[in-house]
Amino acid sequence: MDKLLETFKALKQKNLSIDLTRGKPHSDQLDLSNNLMTQAVDPIGENGVDLRNYGEPIGIIEARKLGADILDSKIDLTIAGEQSSYLLMTQLLLGRFLFGLDDDPWKNDKEPAFLCAVPGFDRHFATLEGLGLKMHTVNLCSSGIDLDDLNKKLSKYPNIKGLICVPRHSNPSGEVFSDENITNLLKITKEYNSSFINLFDHAYLIHDFDETRVQTPIPLLADGLGALDNVAVFTSFSKVTFGGGGMAFLTTGEKNFKLIERVRNMMVICPDKINQRRHVNFFKNKSNVLEHMKKHASLVKPKFELVNKKLSNLSSEVGEYTNPTGGYFVTFYSKKPIAKRIVALCAEAGLMLTPAGSTYPYGNDPNDSVLRIAPTYIDIDELDVAMDIFVLSAQIAHSEI
Repeated sequence: MDKLLETFKALKQKNLSIDLTRGKPHSDQLDLSNNLMTQAVDPIGENGVDLRNYGEPIGIIEARKLGADILDSKIDLTIAGEQSSYLLMTQLLLGRFLFGLDDDPWKNDKEPAFLCAVPGFDRHFATLEGLGLKMHTVNLCSSGIDLDDLNKKLSKYPNIKGLICVPRHSNPSGEVFSDENITNLLKITKEYNSSFINLFDHAYLIHDFDETRVQTPIPLLADGLGALDNVAVFTSFSKVTFGGGGMAFLTTGEKNFKLIERVRNMMVICPDKINQRRHVNFFKNKSNVLEHMKKHASLVKPKFELVNKKLSNLSSEVGEYTNPTGGYFVTFYSKKPIAKRIVALCAEAGLMLTPAGSTYPYGNDPNDSVLRIAPTYIDIDELDVAMDIFVLSAQIAHSEI
């Protein structure tokens, strides 16, 4: 322990300031899309729409075609929106809350609730909590949602309206859901409530950096089950081109589509149609998008390999960690309730992490053991130092108890 503390003291004296709090792209990833900023755009769209003017609240047709290609969805059920899938998600939830699908708005119910896959994404929890939806957890397993736990929670808690999860390279633990798991999830939730909504945040749909499980597109699985209105699938270009400067896509069934269209007509004069057209010109088709993502993978994968190498120096008695095949995060699971202590020690040495508890609703990690590591935002030399701090902090925290 004395040697660990001596090494830690030396690191503190370096007065470092390293940020691993959010899964943001590094500047070299952003550089891949710089040509977007210099593109000239024909102001008249594919169907004669003047892109400089108002209108097209569900997106220009050429952007919707690209989104449908990426999501493997129907064009007439696909929206191309602003840069953030959270905005589309919130608009759909707002529609269900205020109006409902068949005059059954959630606002009329007593304490409407949602299931949140855990470990999960803090921004999802913030959105649900902000809308006044009570949150309950449902566990993940290697194939996706833990269906035994799902059945248990549906039996235990009344008035559950939906479930939210990241079905590919799950945030933060990296699971890739199997077709069987998604199919059974849809069957179970539809039987529980015919208007149950599964929010699939496909943020990392095309963010692979290793070979991974083949996954049938969710819209195809849902359509085959007659469950399109039980799903809403979202993705965006936030980590493909520019954060805050991309596009977001949503596909769902006819009832939900009409509902979010109604909400967007209330709230949105028009999306940035020039930007949408610029992206369509830049990529042209899904094949080119995937080629673009290979460039991202070549920049991102070495950072995940470094994190894996550093964490392998930890004894399994201290904790375990994930080895994802894509996405933006590595998850560390301590064997003792020391996650908060690790974060505090890292902060002392100048390393900022996502707060302990963030991967659970209301910030309540019942075991104080789960930490999210986001390696992409800094360069690899800085990441090397950051992981030395993390490993040392985990060893010290473990030794203290």
